[in-house]
Amino acid sequence: MLYYQDDEITIRTIRDSDAQIICDEEIAQGWNQTTEKYLTRIADNSSGRSVGLVAEYRGQVAGYVNVYINSAWGPFGGSGMCEIVDFGVLEKFRRRGIGSRLMDVAEEIASQYNDSVYLGVGLHSGYGSAQRIYVKRGYIPDGGGAYYNDESATPYASYPLDDGLIIYLSKKLR
Repeated sequence: MLYYQDDEITIRTIRDSDAQIICDEEIAQGWNQTTEKYLTRIADNSSGRSVGLVAEYRGQVAGYVNVYINSAWGPFGGSGMCEIVDFGVLEKFRRRGIGSRLMDVAEEIASQYNDSVYLGVGLHSGYGSAQRIYVKRGYIPDGGGAYYNDESATPYASYPLDDGLIIYLSKKLR
């Protein structure tokens, strides 16, 4: 399904062939990645649990995002809110409006189910671009502090600064 298109950017439903392309591109930019995550997202999209989106820039896969319908994860899990999961724009395509367009479409999809949406974002510097875009788009912390591997982090305990250490943010859509 086609969700958005202009002269440079196309946003469409994720396809099976996208998993390997995204994985290869992320490995090329120095990330430790496997196709399993993307194949899971594609399966969730096929089963109706989520809406998986891919952005193309001038015909090349450039970014991705998933909208989980009534997500079960995090502090808003089971509330009827959608969760935006695994938002990314490949480094070589950043600063071209691709991320903003992906988020526009993701939020529009989420607004069809609830008047609010949420997401989790990592705390290390690899998530710096995502942290900035979420704040600029009006997302605010849930106030619950940090989570580690989807469990509320215990105050004063030690946790590795890896992809499992996140905070949740939400946004009113309407």
